[in-house]
Amino acid sequence: MAGLRNDTPAPESITLHERSRVLEIGFADGNTFRIPFELMRVYSPSAEVQGHGPGQEVLQTGKRDVAVVQLEPVGNYAVKPTFSDGHDSGLFTWDYLYFLGSQQAQLWQDYERRLQDAGVDRDAPMAPKGHGDHACGH
Repeated sequence: MAGLRNDTPAPESITLHERSRVLEIGFADGNTFRIPFELMRVYSPSAEVQGHGPGQEVLQTGKRDVAVVQLEPVGNYAVKPTFSDGHDSGLFTWDYLYFLGSQQAQLWQDYERRLQDAGVDRDAPMAPKGHGDHACGH
């Protein structure tokens, strides 16, 4: 999902907007996306969120007010955000950020449907690990 594709345009600008809680990223093809931190957090490409295979995703809740407190470049292909809730294990490649930006409306709909299917509210606190959540087997 977050691999390196040859057809993804290169980013030309990246700006963290702390007050509005969005990452603004402009690409060489002229597209500029404003990706909410919450969307980035609930769709983090990390194994902690995505699981280790299909159907093992961990539904994220309580992330509406999450902030990005640090954004580190990773080579010439990705950034690694550190979120205010301590999550810092996702590498956001340029193609994954392009995907998040270009598919925002559908991703929000999918997220809201998953919340509804699980019978939880977007602002509900995350359940403690080990209480019905996916375990990594460690």
